[in-house]
Amino acid sequence: MSKDFIKDIVPGDYKTRGSYSPAKKIDMGGYYLIFVSGVQAPKDDNHRVVTDDVEQQTKLVFADIIKILGQADAIIDDVVKAVIYITDMNDFDKISAIRGEYFKNAMPVSTLVEVNGMTRVGAKVEIEVIAIVKK
Repeated sequence: MSKDFIKDIVPGDYKTRGSYSPAKKIDMGGYYLIFVSGVQAPKDDNHRVVTDDVEQQTKLVFADIIKILGQADAIIDDVVKAVIYITDMNDFDKISAIRGEYFKNAMPVSTLVEVNGMTRVGAKVEIEVIAIVKK
């Protein structure tokens, strides 16, 4: 079966670790469905996040999500679902306030869970989203 209705979305400067795509754009006929992989704060050469501050990490994560969505001809307001993983539930209020700034128009359905670790050393937050865009 041909999968020519599915396009990989990979920003030119994006570095992946492993076999995955940062996003998939799926042609559903009258609209596109966009799945963005979980995004953590940028890393250095040792796979350590560039800041320990959870608020800064969250803003950097949203900046990458916006960049990836842009590559798929979508914007943050097109997000319909968000899943947020955090390593410390005590950071919920800080992350939630920033999330609210970015999603004030989209109001996506959401899930937030606490996890005990992430793939990048020092990562405290990871966010994945699904967006929909009319053709």
